[in-house]
Amino acid sequence: MKGIKLKSYAYILAAAVIGFMLTLPVNAQEDKGVELAKKLANPIASLISVPLQYNYDEYGGVNDRASVSRLNIQPVIPFSLSEDWNLITRTIIPLVDQSDFPVASMNESGLGDITASQFFSPKSPTAGGWIWGAGPVELLPTASDEALGGEKWGFGPTAVVLKQSGPWTIGFLGNHLWSVAGDDDRADINATFLQPFVSYITKTKTTIGVNTESTYDWEAEQWSVPVIAQVAQLFKIGPHIFQFAVAAKHWAESPDNGPEDWGLRVQLTLLFPK
Repeated sequence: MKGIKLKSYAYILAAAVIGFMLTLPVNAQEDKGVELAKKLANPIASLISVPLQYNYDEYGGVNDRASVSRLNIQPVIPFSLSEDWNLITRTIIPLVDQSDFPVASMNESGLGDITASQFFSPKSPTAGGWIWGAGPVELLPTASDEALGGEKWGFGPTAVVLKQSGPWTIGFLGNHLWSVAGDDDRADINATFLQPFVSYITKTKTTIGVNTESTYDWEAEQWSVPVIAQVAQLFKIGPHIFQFAVAAKHWAESPDNGPEDWGLRVQLTLLFPK
């Protein structure tokens, strides 16, 4: 009951905040606002941004009534390598709070394992208008408690491809991680991440999008498939530009005793355009 009430309050708060943000004018010039909104829809745009993404999920099975709150700090930093190529770094730093699990040792809070990706990407789209990037992804065993991470070093490839046409963005991001070192007593990591995405940007700089963040665990032979529908609004306070987003997350598939039904996502992105 406590988890249900918390989620209800979170939904009400998120709805109130996004409603307020939608009333704020975007004071940037029209062309600049459109450009920024399109860059935010592109995972490998040449734009410094820092998304602060909060996720709330409730668990089922033997973990019924347990919940996990996760704040992902996700800085995106581009580097110009030459006249033709960029390097886009994307890092996910998770701060996790696990509560009401029946196993007391699972109820921990702290830093989780960090994931870092580097995409080498051409500065110009292809002749057909496609934007792409590829490179390595690393998993770092930075968790502050063994309950919050896998205690394994991971490594693998990652790639993204997308096309932007008018207000539409459609694309796909994926990676694969294998554990290459770490605690021999912990389970090996062999996981594929798949993220198809589509979004539409309105004239008011509102971005409406749908994606999945699916993971297949080859060791457990199990899918985790959250389907996420999101609305985001670009706005400006003084000289500072932000994007606020709220999303509903439905677990179409998850491991036994894992997250189920509906979850919540709220995200504030800090933008640092040149």
